[in-house]
Amino acid sequence: MTHATIPETMRAAVWSGDSPRLTVETIPVPTPKAEEALVKIVSCGVCHTDLHVLKGDVAFPGPGVVGHEISGEVVRIGQGTANAGEIGVGTPVVGAFIMPCTECEQCQAGRDDLCEKFFGENRLKGNLFDGTSRLARADGQRLSMYSMAGMADYAVVPLSALTARPSGIPAEESAILGCAAFTAYGAVRKAEVAEGETVAVFAVGGVGASLIQIAKHRGAGKIIAVDVADEKLDAARALGADEVVNSAQRDPREAILEMTDGKGVHVAFEALGLPQTFTQAASCLREGGRMVAIGIAPTGVVGEVEISPLVRRGQTVTGSFGAVTRKDLPEVVELAAEGGYLLKEAVTRRYSLDDVDAAYQALDRGEITGRAIVVM
Repeated sequence: MTHATIPETMRAAVWSGDSPRLTVETIPVPTPKAEEALVKIVSCGVCHTDLHVLKGDVAFPGPGVVGHEISGEVVRIGQGTANAGEIGVGTPVVGAFIMPCTECEQCQAGRDDLCEKFFGENRLKGNLFDGTSRLARADGQRLSMYSMAGMADYAVVPLSALTARPSGIPAEESAILGCAAFTAYGAVRKAEVAEGETVAVFAVGGVGASLIQIAKHRGAGKIIAVDVADEKLDAARALGADEVVNSAQRDPREAILEMTDGKGVHVAFEALGLPQTFTQAASCLREGGRMVAIGIAPTGVVGEVEISPLVRRGQTVTGSFGAVTRKDLPEVVELAAEGGYLLKEAVTRRYSLDDVDAAYQALDRGEITGRAIVVM
């Protein structure tokens, strides 16, 4: 099954592997294999996790192509695909960054977020499930794929990581459903945020802003946003935060205790991956409180948690990496379709592929409020 107008070459944002910069190159359009789709990309989100790769904070083999939350249209289904389900040529889709193999022990147990092949082959080696990449430079040099390598005109995506995009939600902004909203959705579900509970969100970038929206939709009571940038805190208020704390000006633990009558919050989310915000988030919990760590840190970075309050007050600290793709991605898309997640408000900047490097440089400088996207 193939769209008739697929070109032989495409443009892609290539990372050399030895510099935190991206260069747009013309490379061959990849070919999907069985149980994979070729997606013509409409847009791709600009995420901090990509930035960690570009800066060498996490181990990933270069050269390669980053970009892991996409919106697009299926233009080819890989030969030998047994059952593509609702996904066919011409289907508008959203793709999640966790691409489950569907066959390993974790996937069989319904833990797509712990897929052994995804982490072993894709995140460590830049491959798809068969141990090879679908991308190469014009001269044949192999290129690694970070998730589906979505910062390009086309991307090969396992069908397991795609869900149909309803016509009622905007195509360009929908890209952020595959990571920013998807990650927040998984974290809120893992925290079991209950109606009326108080919530603190540490760092209100793309994921943090999504946490506010999804926790509010879940019925959270008071939501407190913590960041060092007033612009981001103003945006957090617009998305549903009831109180804000500029942690560059005020101790966040003291402020949160004051805002919660000295009790602390039921749930704290840490969405940045810094030792200080990790410790601060854990320190502001009430009895039985839950802290969920979401932000990715460079290899070897450690966050401290005071032991006695954790034990005596029955608190919980847990990690959450994305969500369960096959179950949660359709639910996230449905949430946006119902108006429970405001896509247009969450996306604050747009870049062309020519300006993709500038997008990540702006992200690194902390200039992007909410989420930016690259429109192909």
